[in-house]
Amino acid sequence: MAVARHETGPFAAVSALASQVHPVFMLPPLATSLFGGLLSGGFWPPVAALHAGAMFFAVYTAHVKDGYVDFHVRGEDDDHPLTGSGCRMALIGAALGFALCTAAIWLLVGPGAALLTLPTWVIGYTHAPQLDMNPVGATMGYPTGIALALLGGYYAQVTTLTPRALGLAAVFLLLLTGIKIIDDEQDYDYDRSIQKRTVAVVLGHQRARRLAFGLFGAGLLGIVGLSVALPGVPPSAAAAALVFGTVAAIAQRGDPETATMLLIRGSYLLLAVLVTAVWFRPLA
Repeated sequence: MAVARHETGPFAAVSALASQVHPVFMLPPLATSLFGGLLSGGFWPPVAALHAGAMFFAVYTAHVKDGYVDFHVRGEDDDHPLTGSGCRMALIGAALGFALCTAAIWLLVGPGAALLTLPTWVIGYTHAPQLDMNPVGATMGYPTGIALALLGGYYAQVTTLTPRALGLAAVFLLLLTGIKIIDDEQDYDYDRSIQKRTVAVVLGHQRARRLAFGLFGAGLLGIVGLSVALPGVPPSAAAAALVFGTVAAIAQRGDPETATMLLIRGSYLLLAVLVTAVWFRPLA
């Protein structure tokens, strides 16, 4: 069974499979999972590693399935490194890896932690073609997965969810949904031509951009509010709002590609500031 489309042999097969690991989109769910564990105050590395592993396989599933549908089913993409059978093999392998990680979480923590982990794989597998053709699914699938990664990483450590975990998950959902709205502006003409109803297609460029920045504002206010109102969120976490807000202000007038690039990096900085605030508590 051929795995790679362009070359043969084990190295070509491994290279083609590895091509579906996209660090820009892979690192945030893993980092957010670990952040959730750290936020819980009961960080147990084996469980944290298992949950992060499950997030890896969930996102890998999304990447492979998206590429398979776009190239082999819809014919939208010009090229893809995996054959159809290679994609199916990768999906089976990722599903097995996710199942093993989730089963281990069930055994070490309990069924609640496993059940909270499961939806991330469902979102990844159904992203294409089920979710990506309507505004809600296309825009909120990845942000919802990030929010669940935080909640799952938190719950796996302490088997409960607290207002600080739910609040920060909501913040990530708002900010990343805004970024995804702007990211989808890049494909406006093509998405419109195939009747793919992203937020940009439904609302138009200007209203979609206003909605995205409204979500940024709500998310940043949420961070400040949590840092003031909840003892589990240190006051220094408010600095994350300042960092991301500065990046968003710079990105506001940029074209969709430049704005997306800046905002994604801004989200990395935001997470880094939150991790620093929770870990070191400089103002506690």
